[in-house]
Amino acid sequence: RLFCSINITGQFVFSLCLECPPMGLETLKIDDFQLHASSTKRYGLGAHRGRLNIQAGLYEDDLYDGAWCAGRDDPLQWLEVDARRLTKFTGVVTQGRSSLWSSDWVTSYKVMVSNDSHTWTTLKNDSADLIFSANREKEIPVRNIFPLPVVARYIRVNPRSWFYGGSVCMRAEILGCPLPDPNNYYHRRNEVITTDDLDFRHHSYKEMRQLMKVVNEMCPNITRIYNIGKSQNGLKLYVIEISDNPGEHEVGEPEFRYTAGAHGNEVLGRELLLLLMQFMCLEYLSGNQRIRHLVEETRIHLLPSVNPDGYEKAFEAGSELSGWSLGRWTNDGIDIHHNFPDLNSILWEAEAKKWIPRKMFNHHIPTPEWYLSNNASVALETRALIAWMEKMPFVLGGNLQGGELVVTFPYDRTRSQGVTREQTPTPDDHVFRWLAFSYASTHRLMTDASRRVCHTEDFAKEDGTINGASWHTAAGSMNDFSYLHTNCFELSMYVGCDKFPHESELPEEWENNRESLLVFMEQVQSQFRLSDVQFAPRIPLIEPLNYTADGDYWRLLNPGEYRVTARAEGYSLTTKKCEVGYAIGATRCDFTIGRSNLFRIREIMEKYNKQPIRLPARQLQAQRPRERRVGT
Repeated sequence: RLFCSINITGQFVFSLCLECPPMGLETLKIDDFQLHASSTKRYGLGAHRGRLNIQAGLYEDDLYDGAWCAGRDDPLQWLEVDARRLTKFTGVVTQGRSSLWSSDWVTSYKVMVSNDSHTWTTLKNDSADLIFSANREKEIPVRNIFPLPVVARYIRVNPRSWFYGGSVCMRAEILGCPLPDPNNYYHRRNEVITTDDLDFRHHSYKEMRQLMKVVNEMCPNITRIYNIGKSQNGLKLYVIEISDNPGEHEVGEPEFRYTAGAHGNEVLGRELLLLLMQFMCLEYLSGNQRIRHLVEETRIHLLPSVNPDGYEKAFEAGSELSGWSLGRWTNDGIDIHHNFPDLNSILWEAEAKKWIPRKMFNHHIPTPEWYLSNNASVALETRALIAWMEKMPFVLGGNLQGGELVVTFPYDRTRSQGVTREQTPTPDDHVFRWLAFSYASTHRLMTDASRRVCHTEDFAKEDGTINGASWHTAAGSMNDFSYLHTNCFELSMYVGCDKFPHESELPEEWENNRESLLVFMEQVQSQFRLSDVQFAPRIPLIEPLNYTADGDYWRLLNPGEYRVTARAEGYSLTTKKCEVGYAIGATRCDFTIGRSNLFRIREIMEKYNKQPIRLPARQLQAQRPRERRVGT
């Protein structure tokens, strides 16, 4: 933070400097009790709701609405922020009310500052009060930088005009640099510092590619870069693989994936994966045994930017000005996360007709033909993801998203038609719940019951996890498709309230999520492994497992005892008990299965062109006593 020149006017200090970062209305660093207002229309429109990009619920109510709205529409209203310490204020970002039903936004405002909340000074342009132009509609943020930064403790935004026919409503962010104050306990208590020496900044597409190359050059023996396809604009979808034998599937080593950036404007997940690959490389080189075990026992794939076209749009606008949706979709307007084939409907229709398992199985459901046609509304990025998922035998995956603090798990679509929210569990609900809790419980904030709600849902009451369909129904989600088509267990991690946090927030967000990212990866080892080397590469129908062509089979399970049945065409069905323990590492359970009598008869008949086998008379006489003995 650079001070270039200083002027003293009365009790305030003005300085020219670089722009300061957001104080934290959007990221919730600023607590509710630090926000005040002249008046309030009702509780759900109180000062605590005047945060940039805060979202209203579908049904706006007394608790969760989409802005601060004054109780009276006149020029005497104000929204106040108490920084709780001397702060160098440099600017204000404003937005209108988030609402499906109302059109409310402020078109101009003044700014006032104070050191004691009693005596206020208005920012001026020469001798006249400075009037800032604000919003022209309710969603696109507008940033105003002060001609001269001002140092104070309190700041007020005083609306002077607003949209005709609307009300005095606004969402805001304040740009400010706290001044050094070692005696400020409140600030020190809330400060999070990381000791990891990583590249904490936002990366453009070219910078992301360069960073991945640097990691690959630092750790060439455990990393490999490859791409799975291209975006609509021709940008390659790069993946970095981390493994002790990059480029090779090893028998007994499960495949894991993290993806991020399906919504291009949800950039925190992208940066977390870039930080994760740096961290794992450095820690591996330093001899960290935990990281070495992960690398040696798991094949890890990190895809940091599923939608690079959308990211570039949001990145160009910047952290505070990209709003809530700019860059969310692909270049051709498709939401990638909900662009997969709806296999849920196919499964549930088959169940209703009692086709399972006689006519079809409830796993590895094929993609419908209509979806594969060139005329289907399927993004290039989605097609690339599906081809990747079908090529790699992934066992577990997580896709990082933003705008909330919660982990969601399948099913994402409600079974009942026309119902927007309904608990819709999979047959593996207990496993999914454990996987979701493993991430949420090790996150610094997700399960903290005292933390502030991001927008309208208090997920901390549910241990920071929720069944996707009981939050909001979504057909064709990546999670449901991954589970039903490839049997890879996929979950969504919403890693922060702010979709596009300022660079200054990245170290703290890394600390919030680092342990969770590692713990969730380790869950891929808490499973059942079946090895059938004798008959590899045959693929027995063991329902439902992830399998590879070399006879490696995987199934995620919670600790406990399970009855496992193995069967393959031409072999006798075999059932045995297999126990999954609490120790880290896959449980191996070996099967030896013999050829069935029916299969042997078919082989013999094919050998003799389906003609009766004529044995010599002596051989028949020798066999008859044996047959009688067996019969007795």
